[in-house]
Amino acid sequence: MSITSEKMRTFLLVVLAVCVSTFFAGCKVGPDYKRPQATTIPPAYTGATNVGLTDVSAKSWKIAEPKAEVAKGQWWEMFHNSELNDLEAIASTANQQLKIAVARFAEARAQMDITRAGLFPNITSSSSYARQHTSKNAPSTFTGLTAGIGPTFNEITVPLNLSYELDIWGRVRRSVESSRAQTQAAADDIETIKLMIQSEIAVDYFTLRALDTQKAVLLSSVKVFTKSLQLTRNLRAAGAVSDLDVAQSETILKTTEAQVPSVVLQRAKFEHALAVLVGQPASTFRIPEHPLSTEPPLIPTGLPSQLLERRPDIAAAERRMAAANANIGVAKAAYFPLVQLNGLAGFESINAGSLFNWSSRFWAVGPSITIPIFEGGRLRAGVRFAKASYNEFVATYRETVLAAFSEVEDNLAAQTLLANQYALQLDALTAARWQLEVVNNQYRNGLITYLEVATAQNTELNIEFAAAALRGQQLVAAVTLVQALGGGW
Repeated sequence: MSITSEKMRTFLLVVLAVCVSTFFAGCKVGPDYKRPQATTIPPAYTGATNVGLTDVSAKSWKIAEPKAEVAKGQWWEMFHNSELNDLEAIASTANQQLKIAVARFAEARAQMDITRAGLFPNITSSSSYARQHTSKNAPSTFTGLTAGIGPTFNEITVPLNLSYELDIWGRVRRSVESSRAQTQAAADDIETIKLMIQSEIAVDYFTLRALDTQKAVLLSSVKVFTKSLQLTRNLRAAGAVSDLDVAQSETILKTTEAQVPSVVLQRAKFEHALAVLVGQPASTFRIPEHPLSTEPPLIPTGLPSQLLERRPDIAAAERRMAAANANIGVAKAAYFPLVQLNGLAGFESINAGSLFNWSSRFWAVGPSITIPIFEGGRLRAGVRFAKASYNEFVATYRETVLAAFSEVEDNLAAQTLLANQYALQLDALTAARWQLEVVNNQYRNGLITYLEVATAQNTELNIEFAAAALRGQQLVAAVTLVQALGGGW
């Protein structure tokens, strides 16, 4: 079998195109991604005197090393609260925000697969059938296409179309690189949402329990003040005190009773917020009341700054930097010629009986080149846009890291200062109760007016009420510290 020179040229052209593609397979325009330096590492956390940074030699800019994939475990179990554990477990499967994040991750993965498909040939088929009639006044080249065929005839075509972009400049590979980084960022977003939900559940739960404690304080005070009012009325009936004492006693009782609805309303709002977080209707979701009994966890000394690298929002910001960096390569590749290898093969006939005969075959193969000549500055603007976007994501990443350090500092300071404040508040409560006992005895003996009793009662109530709020704030600060560190320590 002899090979014609025309077939040989076609064959050599295809081989040349493949060789060129292979030669430039490792060529990609645009900068290769290098993780930028994150932030200046401080020599120690200043938020608490007993907590410092470890493994830090000096102030310096540190290369980003996100580790969002490190398992955090069920950090809320450090509070030893079975009810909180149950809420966290329900939210892990029923929370709608988490489901949204999972769906977005699935979207990102699908988009990555769509982009990656550009690395492979695209083969399509568009079979067609047409009943045609040619004009009798058409040139003879059209009216006499086939001997013995009239102006009306069938045309059946069964082709296969092939197109393949020779990714000489790395446009497709940079696009895949960007899409892959975006997918990884979407995965980190899931962990960010998950940590946020877990923290919000714990914060709302402990705040709700603090409100339960405050309500219990108010109700207990109402009982005490009711008895005090009755005593005052008895003394008034005996002529030992005036109507002013009765009015003062009734005023402090009613003032205390008036605070109860406000606390109940606040509790209802946090209960409804928890219902949303665990994916249940607020109208049917209930958490039984009982005072706060959970103790704040102990914070270990020497928390390393490397714990921040586990924060998923930091990891997501770093991955978006990588995606923006790859987009610079995509924009620069647009300057260069777009080379495609095109092929067409199939069968064509005027009737179905001879459609698949060997003589009905047709084919065409060859490359096409698209060269940008004049784009009105669009390509330069595209590169500028990609570079500006990258710089934006670098700044966003560094801002995220700085904010993380700030959050850790805030909550470490809160741990120490709130603990000191709570201890002092308990001392003040002990003193206030002793003061109230003294003035009550003096009042019963007729040594003082009820004004001193009312003042002591109000002081004791306010201190106990504030102490309950402080205990809740301690637990909330512990939860937000866990969140700031990316999930426990």
